[in-house]
Amino acid sequence: RSGEMAKLTQLIDNEVFRAYATYATIVLLKMMLMSLITAYFRITRKAFVNPEDTASFGKGESAKKYLRTDPDVERVRRGHLNDLENIVPFLGIGLLYALSGPEVSTALLHFRIFTGARIAHTFAYLIPLPQPGRGLSWAVAYSVTISMAYKVLKTAFYL
Repeated sequence: RSGEMAKLTQLIDNEVFRAYATYATIVLLKMMLMSLITAYFRITRKAFVNPEDTASFGKGESAKKYLRTDPDVERVRRGHLNDLENIVPFLGIGLLYALSGPEVSTALLHFRIFTGARIAHTFAYLIPLPQPGRGLSWAVAYSVTISMAYKVLKTAFYL
């Protein structure tokens, strides 16, 4: 058992893994914030999808008018869905990348660019900023994940 604990301690002492843990936490918190923003928009726009959510606005027919879609709520939801589609792969591939022994400076570059691009993507979605801002921020983050995946495959399988 002590050998297993030593391996965990070594992982925590690994500078690349600590960098990964830091930036993974940042993007996960950002993604969680999107849930709160969605809730805020639902409440302020009075646009709900579940009948029980409208109970505080009345009963019966008077509450049914709040069972609707709202463009602002849907925009936030699309941004959140985009996070799920891009941050989840980053978490898995980024972990494998961090464990593959990259240089600290290269790993930090990957993690920082991904995190910055995803934050920029969120602002571009929520404000909204004109294209190609949102598309470029998505492409940059996606490219970083692909780059890490390539480096993992190259290290693990000698591609």
